[in-house]
Order: sequence, then structure tokens, then C-alpha cells
Amino acid sequence: MDTLTLKLQGMSCASCANNIDQAIRLIPGVIDCNVNFGAEQATINYDRTRTNVKIIQAAIDAAGYSSYPTSEDILTGEDDGQKAIKLAQEREIRRKVIVACVIAMIIFVGSIPMMTGLHLPFIPEFLHNYWVQLVLTTPVQFWCGWSFYVNGWKALKHHMATMDTLMAVGTTAAYLYSLFVTLFSGFFTDQGLIPHVYYEVSVTVIALILLGRLLEHRARGKTSEAIHKLMGLQPRNARVIRDGVEMDISITEVEINDVIVVRPGEKIPVDGEVIAGISTVDESMVTGESLPVKKQAGDEVIGATINKTGSFQLRATRVGKDTFLAQIVKLVQQAQGSKAPIQRLADQVTGWFVPAVIAIAIATFVIWFNFMGNFTLAIMTAVGVLIIACPCALGLATPTSIMVGTGKGAENGILIKDAQSLELAHKITTIVLDKTGTLTQGNPTVTDFVCLKGTANHNELQLLQLAAAVERNSEHPLAEAVVKYAQSQGVNLIESHNFAAVPGSGVQGVVSDRLIQIGTQRWMTELGINTHSLPEYQQAWEAGGKTVIFMAVDGEIEAVMGIADALKPSSTAAVKILQKMGLEVVMLTGDNSKTAEAIAQEVGIDRVFPEVRPEQKTAMIKSLQGNGKSQIIAMVGDGINDAPALAQADVGIAIGTGTDVAIAASDITLISGDLQGIVTAIQLSRATMSNIRQNLFFAFIYNIIGIPVAAGILFPWFGWLLNPILAGAAMALSSLCVVTNALRLRQFHPKIISASVQ
Repeated sequence: MDTLTLKLQGMSCASCANNIDQAIRLIPGVIDCNVNFGAEQATINYDRTRTNVKIIQAAIDAAGYSSYPTSEDILTGEDDGQKAIKLAQEREIRRKVIVACVIAMIIFVGSIPMMTGLHLPFIPEFLHNYWVQLVLTTPVQFWCGWSFYVNGWKALKHHMATMDTLMAVGTTAAYLYSLFVTLFSGFFTDQGLIPHVYYEVSVTVIALILLGRLLEHRARGKTSEAIHKLMGLQPRNARVIRDGVEMDISITEVEINDVIVVRPGEKIPVDGEVIAGISTVDESMVTGESLPVKKQAGDEVIGATINKTGSFQLRATRVGKDTFLAQIVKLVQQAQGSKAPIQRLADQVTGWFVPAVIAIAIATFVIWFNFMGNFTLAIMTAVGVLIIACPCALGLATPTSIMVGTGKGAENGILIKDAQSLELAHKITTIVLDKTGTLTQGNPTVTDFVCLKGTANHNELQLLQLAAAVERNSEHPLAEAVVKYAQSQGVNLIESHNFAAVPGSGVQGVVSDRLIQIGTQRWMTELGINTHSLPEYQQAWEAGGKTVIFMAVDGEIEAVMGIADALKPSSTAAVKILQKMGLEVVMLTGDNSKTAEAIAQEVGIDRVFPEVRPEQKTAMIKSLQGNGKSQIIAMVGDGINDAPALAQADVGIAIGTGTDVAIAASDITLISGDLQGIVTAIQLSRATMSNIRQNLFFAFIYNIIGIPVAAGILFPWFGWLLNPILAGAAMALSSLCVVTNALRLRQFHPKIISASVQ
């Protein structure tokens, strides 16, 4: 299986996207396809043993459109050739808009006497002449509006219809009718009818539609502004040390393990590890964290962030498309190209929209011609129906909001994997928080170490040496805390053998022929080791929120230690804010009930599930989901053992400072690790979904009201008819309204609710 992303060219409306989708899905070997009109791209999952990129592109070409693969270098964006093509297309549309608008104004002014019955002396007499209007209209019809014919013909060859089909049929009907009147005006006068031409209709509608497309094209470009901002963060050069010499090279030439010098005020070129120097780094543009972060030897730094105070050297660890910034851009692009479930209705409507509109237009013509006997009325109402119908607005309603919403998320340090996750987040009813690394800082420290047999100092150091020998083989944060504490006490690390880790319980190993077991009280009990005679200070530690760890040597308890992991500064406030938003907040932890309840009480969580092993977390999420069909569960975690639970939850939220596995299994990633990001993500989801509903309202209301009015439904009662010129203006305005409304999301700012408000 492979996934391919193609940028698309030649689409004019959502029906085009539907046509491309159908063409791709017919290819043997294509498993799934998502064509996004708003993002102008297609994401295809296919079996590479049955098809390939060339076959897929050929199918798109055969459908009348063109495509090209996205750049492998995420941060380069479009190449110069692709940008030149887009600029040339925009210039061409602009020229046609200017020509069409100028001629439309001239013909419109010349048609005022015919439309109003007023004779205005300042209007030149020759502008009333049908032949003059024909000469002026023809280049607009067949040069400015030529794309309607080309795209409409391409669709027709594949037995499809698009908005260009509607425009070609509608404006051509007005033009040919007017041409017939111009050539055979006597046919009407002989029957006692006053001949009328509608050149102004054809010209003005073409001008308005082209103007709408130009404005829409520019506005849609702004929906990807967040992507362009992220790409713009990448510095172009880096100062590296090679063979003892400092030199400036292009960022594309930097290699892994290069030593790079970063001075105050400069952007960090690539991801790396500080090897010399101390400074503070502004990571806000990537993580959303407002305060500069201190960096010193051993700390990791992120490419594109800004060095503030001191100089330092770093060793490059990730370059090019593997950098953290490149991965952010890739995730945002994937999210912007995905479809939200709410878009399904619009997609279904778009599939039959154009054929249905053509059928309505034909029915309108037949009804008015048969019942009223008025050919002019029949042709104008049919033309109005064709022109006012707008599948573009339906196609743009959801993706434009998704593009802006996911972009705003990235600006605030929130990575959203796909549109479905963004939509589902606003429905969350319960937030399940892991303790270590989520509510707490994830940097546990041994605060207490007590020998239970003997009080001599050498006994304590010996036990610490045995404990560290086993724990150094584990990657668990508590094990790291034990090793660090032993080193701080001057203990030399020695080797252990037969190491084994029991997830959620503890570790064991053999040191100097002695079996060392370190873990929870529950595990000790399961091993048959007596823990009932422990001192009372154990209760005091647990009441203070410390994790109590037991150490057994050859089957007997020899030491007990208290380990504390400080809460994140934002945890208490974030929990209260989530509760004020109407969400239930639950805590999961492997700690015993006393320690868990102490932490929960400190942050204000009422519902706690203690002593939950890693393999039990998924089952716990399932049980919460089973409490009611309306329950939408979000799981927040950062560790490897959280990954299954993150995947099981309706919405998995990973702390970005955690493991890559947890991030890969999640739907939303909080880059900075600040729990305020959960609040922001939900607020953003609610704002985006509200925006999408507004867009869908605009898209549907234009068509639901506009098409019947254009068909003349109000004429029998009120004598109202919709002029095709107004229909064209409404059609262009509908798409513009949708895109402009989506752009309002760019003004989104998370509401920081004070946790102290009762």
C-alpha cells in the first residue's frame, strides 16, 4: 500500500472534484481516494503492485484535468515553474475580467432605454444598435468565456457535467437568442411583437462569473496562509564547522552530525542537540509556548526557532524533510486535504446537482412556453436557472473552513491529524487524563530513600547501587529517577543480568548473584513478598501524592523509596476550565489509590481510576465509551503505554513532548505539552464547526431560494422575475461569501478562561 498526494489543476467547481474522484476510483488497485476542491489536491491510497503514479495521472488527464505530485521536500512548496503557471493563469483571468467588465458596462448603458423605456440623451444613439452590441459581445462570449466551452466540452466527452456546462449553455442561449433577433427582427415585428436582445445578460454574467472566480482564487490562497507562514520559518543558510573552519552553506547542504554555530538573534537552521554554550530559545512559532526556553548542553533544539540571548553550538540530528518543522507542515497539509464527515451531504448533493439543474432549466422553459406562449419569458427564466445554480459554494463550504482551522491550530501549537478529528473534538463529553507526563511534568525525582534493615550509610549506598544497576536497563521515567538519585549520591553504576520488565508493575534483575526486584506494592504481594510491616511514613508519602516504590533483595523487602513528580503549572487551571466547559474530567494512573486521590484532589478531579496497568487502559476507555451512545471520549497521554488507549479513544490527544509512538497513535498533538492546548483545541473545533454550518447555510440558501425564484415561481402572484444578470451576480457572490466567511477563522484566538472564576 502506498499513499499519493497530487496537486490538481483545471477544476472550476465541486462537480469537477466529483468527476476526478470517480475517474480515480475506477482504476484497478485504488483502495481509497479523497479529492478536495478547496485544497485543490487528491490523496490516493493504492496497491503499488496493481497501479502506479503514471496510471493515476493518466486517468486524471483523460478526465480533462492535470496533476503533479507534491514536492518531496515539504518546506519548498511549489517550484518556480508551478508558481509561474499559476501567476500566468491569474493574469489571464484578470485580463479577461477587465475586458468583459468594460464591455459589459458599455452594453449595459446602451441597453438602459430598452430595459426601462426611458430615453436618456447622454447615452450615444449608436449604442442602442443591435449590430454594435453584437460586435461588442462576440469577443466576450468566445474569448473571455472560452474556458466555459473548453471545460464544458471536456466534461461532456466523459458523459459528465460541471458548472462550466451550466455557464456555457446559459450564456450561449442568451447570445444565440439575441443573435436570432438581430438577424431576423422582422420575424417578431410581423407577429406584432417587440424584439428584444439580451446581449447585456450574456456579457454581464460572464464578467461577473470571471470576477467572482478571480476574487475566489485570491481568497482561497489566503486559506493556506498558515502553511506558507510555517514554510517561511525555515532559514535559508546555516553556519557550520567543517575541518575546523566556519562556513556559511545553504540549508539544503546541511548533513546529519554537522556542527552548527548559532548566534544571538539567529534562527536555528535544523533540529539538533546542544553540545556547547547556554542560551534561551523562542519556540513560540512552532510550539505556541510564549516564554523563551533555556537551552544548554544535552538539550534538544527545534529548527526554525529563534535563539535569543547567547551563542551555542549544536550537532544536527534531523535535516530536510525529517525536521520537526517539516513534519508539522506535512501533518497540516494532510489535515487540510482530508474531508470532514459533515461534508458528505454536500458531496452527495454535488454529485447530482448539475444534471438536476439542467433538468429544472428544461422544465422551466417547457412550462413557460406551453402555458404562457412567451418564448422570451421561457428562454430568460431557463437561462436564469442555469446561471444562478452554484455547486462551487457547496464544494467550498467545508474544506475552506478546515484549511483555515487546521492552520490556526498549527499556529497555536496544536497539530490536527485530519478533518474528522477536528469535527469530532467539539462533541467531546469526557476527557481522560493520564497522570505521568500529562498532568505532571514527567520528570520524577526520588525524594525519600529508606533502608528497612540497618541504618549504616554504607548499607544505603549498597542498596542504591543494586537498585541503579537494575533500573539503568529500563526506559521508564521512575527508573531514570532512581538512577539519577544514585548518581547524585556518588554511587558507581555496575552491571546487572537477566533483566526483565513487567509493564505497570516493576523490574527485576540479578546483580552479584542477588535477585533484585523493584516495583509496586501490588506486584510485591503478587510475588508473595510481605509488605505489611512497613513503617507509617509510607502513608504520609502517599497522602502527599508521592509514588511509593519497594525494593526486594532475594525475596525480602530491603528498602522503600518515595518518588515525586511535580504537577505542570497549567494542570489545575486547565482541569477547572474543562469542567467549566461542561466536560467530565477523569484521571487514569498506575499509582495506588491513596497517591492517585492525592494528586486528583490537588488538581480538582473527582473521578479517578488508580492502579490501572497499561494493558487495562484500553479496556477502561472502552467501558467509558459503553456508558452511553452519546459519550465521546478523549484520551490524553504521552507514553508508549498510552498509545493503544489513544487509538481506542474517539479522540486521542498526545502530549508533543512525549514519544513518537503516542503522537502517531493520536488524532491531535499538543506540541508544547501545555494542557491549555486541550482547551484551545476544543474551542477551535467548536469555532470551525460553527463556521462550516454557516458556510453550508450560505451555500444551500442561495440555491434553495435562488433556483425557484429564477424559474419564475413568484411571477404568477407578484409579477417578479429574476433578471439573469442578478442571477449571475448571486452565483458569483455565493462562493465569495463562503470563502470570505471561512477566512473569519483567521481571527480565532483561544479564550483563556480564568480558573479562579466560580
